[in-house]
Amino acid sequence: MKLSFQKARTSVWFTLLFVLSWPSNQLAADDSSSINFNRDIRPILSDNCFFCHGQDANKREADLRLDVRKSVIDSGAIVEGDVEASELINRIFTEDPDYQMPPAHSNRVLTDLQKDLLKRWVEQGARYETHWAFVAPKRKSPPTVADKWKSRVINPIDQFVLSKLGETDLNPSQPADRATLIKRLSIDLTGLPPSRSEVEAFINDDRIDAYERLVDRLMASAHYGERMALPWLDAARYADSNGFQQDGDTWQWIWRDWLVGALNNDMPFDQFTLWSIAGDLLPDAGNKQKIASGFNRNHMLNGEGGNIAEEQRFVNLFDRVDTTSTTWLGLTMACAQCHDHKYDPITQRDYYSLLDAFNRVPETGMPQRQSIRIRVAKPFIELPTAENKTRIADLERQIKALDPEIVLATDHAFAGWKAGVGNDKSFWNLPNLSKQAKSILDVAEKDRSKEQKTELRQAIRKYFNDKVQPKLVNQIPVLSKQKKLRQQLADYKADQIPRAMVMSDAKPRKTHILIRGEYLEKGEEVSFNTPAFLPKLPANAPKDRLGLARWLISSENPLTARVQVNRMWQYFFGMGLVKTSEDLGVQSEYPLHLDLLDWLALEFQRQRWSVKAMHRMIVTSSTYRQSSRFTTNHIRLDPENRLYARASRFRMPAMILRDWALASSGLLNRDIGGKPVYPYLPPNPWQSLNITKERDFTYPASDGRDLYRRSLYTFWRRTVAPANMFDASNRQACRVRTSTTSTPLHALTTLNDPTWVEAAKVLAKKSKQSHDQQNQQIRSAFVDVLCRPPTVFEMEMLRAGFQKQRENFQNNLESAGKLLNIGDNQLELDQDLAYDAALTSICLGILNLDEALTRE
Repeated sequence: MKLSFQKARTSVWFTLLFVLSWPSNQLAADDSSSINFNRDIRPILSDNCFFCHGQDANKREADLRLDVRKSVIDSGAIVEGDVEASELINRIFTEDPDYQMPPAHSNRVLTDLQKDLLKRWVEQGARYETHWAFVAPKRKSPPTVADKWKSRVINPIDQFVLSKLGETDLNPSQPADRATLIKRLSIDLTGLPPSRSEVEAFINDDRIDAYERLVDRLMASAHYGERMALPWLDAARYADSNGFQQDGDTWQWIWRDWLVGALNNDMPFDQFTLWSIAGDLLPDAGNKQKIASGFNRNHMLNGEGGNIAEEQRFVNLFDRVDTTSTTWLGLTMACAQCHDHKYDPITQRDYYSLLDAFNRVPETGMPQRQSIRIRVAKPFIELPTAENKTRIADLERQIKALDPEIVLATDHAFAGWKAGVGNDKSFWNLPNLSKQAKSILDVAEKDRSKEQKTELRQAIRKYFNDKVQPKLVNQIPVLSKQKKLRQQLADYKADQIPRAMVMSDAKPRKTHILIRGEYLEKGEEVSFNTPAFLPKLPANAPKDRLGLARWLISSENPLTARVQVNRMWQYFFGMGLVKTSEDLGVQSEYPLHLDLLDWLALEFQRQRWSVKAMHRMIVTSSTYRQSSRFTTNHIRLDPENRLYARASRFRMPAMILRDWALASSGLLNRDIGGKPVYPYLPPNPWQSLNITKERDFTYPASDGRDLYRRSLYTFWRRTVAPANMFDASNRQACRVRTSTTSTPLHALTTLNDPTWVEAAKVLAKKSKQSHDQQNQQIRSAFVDVLCRPPTVFEMEMLRAGFQKQRENFQNNLESAGKLLNIGDNQLELDQDLAYDAALTSICLGILNLDEALTRE
């Protein structure tokens, strides 16, 4: 632990050295260097000044805005080129605590380097610039590369990366070996391990385009869409339940399946955007387009008693604005719900003008109970499956088959009742008998016309059917049977017919700026518009979600393409070109590779928004293909790998770790799509939700092949997420930046969770079936998991571990039996339980090797 702690401290120290030594901060040492406002000055002002001197008038001090040049100049805070006359500079350099800025109580302190940069900026004329992300990207030709590295250039990505490396003392790493590459690609593109034959075929493929062929094969796999869906599920806050105490189940897996299909089919991102935000508003919108619009119906739904429906409706609206802005614009707009944004030029008017596009859904804000289990909110579409239709038809057939018997039974009952009621006078006294029938009763029976007799007979029979017969249901067996069948049909329709929640503009409402974000405090009325600081919405654009969607993907919008390619880069390299992938606003870092980011954004549009084309370009670059091995120089100069002199190395997401273990063992059920499943979890995981008698939250554990479906299909309850999916989003709000932590609980999961233990057991069985010799069995399991053979040293360690485990189990056969009994997959055990248990333990150890858990 001391070594690890020291490494962590060293990493932090080198990071600090790197940041302080980067060219943008070396300017203080060279008076001739030109100050770049976006790169050097805005971050200082944003972090230290804008909170009190930004656009939020409610918090602004001294009526001074430092985010607007005119305010700065007019106030005299800065005099162009005159440091001594500039009040801003005097205040940051003074030692008088009553005069100093930032003030001591703000807990913000400028470094000497930052002060010097501000001083030099004023000397050079105090030029301002529009924030880089709010300016449309301009296409630049890829830069030239030093002759010594030209052979490393495969596509323009490499030119940008190698050119930047040329400004440092770092060299690009050597290409990774083929075994590492096929494992890396498989993790990134399908999330499933390649077979031994696939690894061998790639290693031995001497064609010049062998790597590109591998990329194309993996991207053509139906499992590509499953893998690529994972970050989108986090962004869309997808779950299979509403959240909160009642936590009713939903049918949003229908949207999840649409997502996987769209990614597999490489739906152009502009079309993906239109369908996701406004699919229901497209001309002749069908079920697919409407299902796609479910992106903005994946939010939580609060059905708790005592909630105010209208308040919850606004919670939904706020969530949609925040999710859409984060996912497509890379902006954090939530604070503009209550006041003008303190950092970005987003006003409350901007926020509520955007919200108006979503304020038209015919919803109450509360889910409606469909059955004891299902709670969804309108609008939704019913999508009965073939199984549903067959079952409903069968129940309806059973109900109809009773008709002849029911007619006889009810006629008999009617005759008996009628005889018991008596004469006309008694009929006249029947409560709720229609006035028309009673007027006929006043006519002597001999004087009634044929039509009157028929009408009276029908009225009396109707009274019997409506008022008397329901009370006799339990006394007449056939009626009781019919009642039960009808209830069975109603319950089945409520609980089993999928109802996908979708968007709709069927109920437009007036939208007001809400004072302090309070839904009851309505201010000025506003109509739909896009944020004023970004390109204007075209005059002829529809003022609804469809207009919003088209504006997002317009070539004039500076954010959408940048945001998406930044997230693609984050996916393949562990961190975006802009680290804060959820925020490309003023508070974000200035991109070290801004030219590359802009080139990728424009290339994305040039490629007609093809996500697969961009993914292929990234993974076929030499930058991606490098080895992830690092040197002292890498750690000293670039601990976070922001210069990409090596491949990024990071632990696989927990959902992929589980899939990798199942697939390596041969247990994985590779079926695609469908209802969520309920694999192994700790005992009674939902017990804490059983606080009312209304619903039983017993975990309905799956069995058979459903236990081994991909993690993508695991039922995701918002209140109690799957225990073995560590570091995953809680799916309660939009999340586009991944976080990777390391705690003992993670190791306890991969060493003890039944999924991993059972996978190890089945992997051991597979290895025994393939090979007779112990060494071959261990080697086989190692290759299945790590995609490469073990070294001599590794084999010695594994062999020694096997012998030790075998001896332990020989002395405790009961423990061996318990280990081999874990999981539903029961093996036909040999006489030598100790051998099987020892081999299982070694396989479990292999699944827990750092290399097995890591994308290298």
